Amino acid sequence: MGSVGVQMVCVALGVLGLIGAIVCCAVPRWKVSSFTGSNIVTAQSHQEGLWKSCAVQSTGQQQCKNYDSLLVLASDLQAARAMTIISCMLAGLSLLILFCGADFTTCVENEDAKPKISLVAGVGLLLAGLILIIPVSWSAHTVVRNFNNPLVPASQKRELGACIFVGWGAGVLLLLGGGLLCCFSRPKSGGSGGTAKYYSNSASAPSKNYV
Repeated sequence: MGSVGVQMVCVALGVLGLIGAIVCCAVPRWKVSSFTGSNIVTAQSHQEGLWKSCAVQSTGQQQCKNYDSLLVLASDLQAARAMTIISCMLAGLSLLILFCGADFTTCVENEDAKPKISLVAGVGLLLAGLILIIPVSWSAHTVVRNFNNPLVPASQKRELGACIFVGWGAGVLLLLGGGLLCCFSRPKSGGSGGTAKYYSNSASAPSKNYV
């Protein structure tokens, strides 16, 4: 019963992490305008994501534009696109594998194979969390480096957007779910030996009584 509870917690952590990874991939809030220096009062702010950049007016109107070409994008943005998509796909596949091998489902009847399937799902969640944290941290490092660079104009400086923090949180959730699965998904050792001794004793007892 304990393993069932742990697996349900891991499913919840994996689903939350997957939702966070999808939000990071879709929402253009990786980099936002920095209101420093002469930009303290401005009627327009800029937001940049993986697929498009948006200009938000003070009236609430928002205009977004997709990036023209992949080749003109920065290296951190190109890597973030690929790794975030891979993380989403790997997390979703790991959750499907976990559902198939979980103790609270009957997709797999072999009890000896279920811990191995759960272990594979745990490794997949660990990789998904790691693959998501790497591009988020890389982008955050780039933003902080450009912000502290005196050669970068104040109008071009950016700050960390909400998706950076969501990505960190989603990556931690995926790592926690995968780590719990790897710790608790172990083959049951000694179970078959105990049953064998039980049957041998029960089989020998009637023979003695019969003689």
